[in-house]
Amino acid sequence: MTQSHLAQVNIGRIVAPLDSPELADFVAQQPEINALADRSPGFVWRLVDDDGADATGIRPDGNDAFLLINCSVWESVEALRNFTYHSGHLRVLSRRREWFHRMAEAHQALWWIPAGHRPTVAEAMERVALLREHGPGPQAFTFRDPYPAPTGAVLL
Repeated sequence: MTQSHLAQVNIGRIVAPLDSPELADFVAQQPEINALADRSPGFVWRLVDDDGADATGIRPDGNDAFLLINCSVWESVEALRNFTYHSGHLRVLSRRREWFHRMAEAHQALWWIPAGHRPTVAEAMERVALLREHGPGPQAFTFRDPYPAPTGAVLL
């Protein structure tokens, strides 16, 4: 049995309100991409807002109405990488500059959690802050600098 899972968070600042014509294609593709994630090998869980469909109703920074968050849990780095770069998700990812401003700082973080744990928005934002402040490490890393799942009892 797997003792740890991989959590991921990415944040992005949209170029216009979600209900604007500029974001219409992005919003229209959310159900398809979320369904693709949900049935992808290695998928465990994803953050959703009160309507239960996606996380577009969650604002991780209450002072920034245009900052969106995506957070999910996977069985492994490989499972997340396969979904991100080797599935229909890549088609949407390749259009991100149409819908999101380029972020100057780290906007994605990966970290290991105990199997069964569900990260909170605050926890996810802390991982992004850790990566921004200290660079990649076991507590927050990226696809470019992955860390292996811990083998001991200490996680989080």
